[in-house]
Amino acid sequence: MQGSGEKRAAAAGKATLLTRIQILNMCCGLFGVQVVWGLQNVNTSRILQTLGAKVDELPILWIAAPITGLLVQPVIGYLSDHSWGRLGRRRPYIVAGAVLTAAALIAMPNAESLFAATFILWLLTASINVAMEPFRALVADTLPQEQRTSGFAAQVFFIGLGAVFAAALPWVLSHWFGVSGQAEAGRLPPSVHMSFAIGAAALLAAVGWSVLTTSERPPECLEADPLFDTEHPVPTSTGAAILARSGGLWLAGGCVLGFAAVRQEWGRELQLVAGIAIAFGVLQVAAVLLRRAGHSSIGMIEIVEDILHMPVVLRRLALVQFFTWFGMFALWVYAIPAVAAHHYGTSDPASPAFGESADWVGILFAEYNAVSALVALALPSLVARIGRRAAHSLALLLGASGFVGFVLIDAPGLLWLPAIGIGCAWASILSLPYAMLADAVPPRKMGVYMGVHNIFLVLPQLVAAALLGFLVRAVFSGEAILALALAAGSLATAAALTFTIPPQGELPTR
Repeated sequence: MQGSGEKRAAAAGKATLLTRIQILNMCCGLFGVQVVWGLQNVNTSRILQTLGAKVDELPILWIAAPITGLLVQPVIGYLSDHSWGRLGRRRPYIVAGAVLTAAALIAMPNAESLFAATFILWLLTASINVAMEPFRALVADTLPQEQRTSGFAAQVFFIGLGAVFAAALPWVLSHWFGVSGQAEAGRLPPSVHMSFAIGAAALLAAVGWSVLTTSERPPECLEADPLFDTEHPVPTSTGAAILARSGGLWLAGGCVLGFAAVRQEWGRELQLVAGIAIAFGVLQVAAVLLRRAGHSSIGMIEIVEDILHMPVVLRRLALVQFFTWFGMFALWVYAIPAVAAHHYGTSDPASPAFGESADWVGILFAEYNAVSALVALALPSLVARIGRRAAHSLALLLGASGFVGFVLIDAPGLLWLPAIGIGCAWASILSLPYAMLADAVPPRKMGVYMGVHNIFLVLPQLVAAALLGFLVRAVFSGEAILALALAAGSLATAAALTFTIPPQGELPTR
């Protein structure tokens, strides 16, 4: 908890330096959040295939995670920016999301059908997004600029620990505690069921600790930044015409894509992307009309305006994040089927070899997350030496080399080597972009812009969901390992684009 001196400083509007213990207390809830993501990332494809999903159907079924993040995080960010209660403005959402997530996590492995599993996956990802989004804004709200890199690195440390715990849990239960890892056809093994129950308990414990040991500064004490105009005035005739034209283009482009997707039978993924484009176009036009009618606080429309007025750092980050998260989504969806087919010679989810490969991928995921936790501790020192952009670019290149290693290495026992490179990239992916963003957005809009930033993590996953199934089926001849080769090129592109982001201290707003 904050001391009296810190409270007096907060009342003066200034964020005070926190001790290392205070930062760790604030961030440890991410351990529980990442336990959930880790269990989901490692086991979702396994659960869906067990219930009858085909390998080229996995991307559309996985689409629950990105689409719920797209919808939930900006809204939760906006709501938490504009609310205050006994627990503050971020912590009520963290608590509510954690409770709902724990319930969905217990239900997930008990699904009896593919439809039920997909529906629960939507509920699970919506709930965990409610809990996760405010943690990013909480660090940015609470820490002064000079501690933000350390704060986000501490989050990565706990994220890494949580992911290690989650990824290795089924294997540990089977090999150390004798819980069966075998299952009947169409069923999940007891080790997976028990893993999800333990994950729910870990989530509630970790989040509860952060909530009880962390104080928030009230909104009126947040330090205003004169460089940013946080209000959106009624647009001029020229400005309104520009926004209306932008909305019209999004609307027209979405209609064309949607019509072509339906007519050419390109699949539901592209139809969904078209629907998102149409909705964004409609909201832009509505924002212009409502502003000119004199409305000043219009909820969802204000989020759209924030997107249109976002700082240049966020605009440049959007492109970097597109290629970054396209590659990571390919890993999460195809790691198990790719390793099973390429390294173990099987594509049958009921075979012992497939189960062995799934367990090994769990260990590899645990490894790259463990590496990320350790690398996160060194990131502040590296950033102090070479800067955020160079450090992030270097990490992404190491991640690209890791993906290449999965393709070129034939012996499954050696895959721990490329997993190191992926872990280095993951440490930076989860920290440095947020530190760049936190220094570039208005403090009173920290929540909504953290949520908007998530849109640019979600859109590449939607595109990947729309394209990867087709590419694996029609271009890669069913060889899922080639999706990881594509991921390598995607991360290398992101590494190059990192240098288009303005360096720290040179942050133009347009």
